[in-house]
Amino acid sequence: MNLKNSSLNDRLIRLVGQLLGPNASLPDPFPLEQQLSDLGVTSLKMVNLMLAIEFEFDILIPQAEITPENFHSLGTITSLVERTLSANSSADGLRPV
Repeated sequence: MNLKNSSLNDRLIRLVGQLLGPNASLPDPFPLEQQLSDLGVTSLKMVNLMLAIEFEFDILIPQAEITPENFHSLGTITSLVERTLSANSSADGLRPV
């Protein structure tokens, strides 16, 4: 894992921790491939997590990317955020000035 992914993962872990509340006991190290529902993330909390991710990273997750597979684990969410950030930066480069 490179430093960029580490920072991204740290931010996502913080969001999951905030979502689960102050009494949540997050594993250390956080298992990137563990299903988030196993950690107590319900479907309603997953929607809140998606909104928190959009706010945290100033992105809009495309409707087609809002799938259970993309929100399965921290690893799949990291990939989703990286793809979305990359697509946004590519699109920014194409915008007229």
